[in-house]
Amino acid sequence: MPKPTETEIRDRFFYQRPTEKTAPKHEAVNQLLFETAVALVNLTPAGRNHALLLTHLEDARMRANSAIAQDTPEAER
Repeated sequence: MPKPTETEIRDRFFYQRPTEKTAPKHEAVNQLLFETAVALVNLTPAGRNHALLLTHLEDARMRANSAIAQDTPEAER
């Protein structure tokens, strides 16, 4: 795996402001995972696995939004 460029490192550590093109994607990710969280909270009993379920959904949301912000080619932003 090649070393990341300075631009790639910058994308990891600095805020990526949503653009007109990426903002709807962020909103869709947030809505989808919110709806999934609500449904799963209603289906599962409270406990350690319940808490981990929510933690992993939060992580999935973060990773999806990071992918949109960091991995979308410049021409598509």
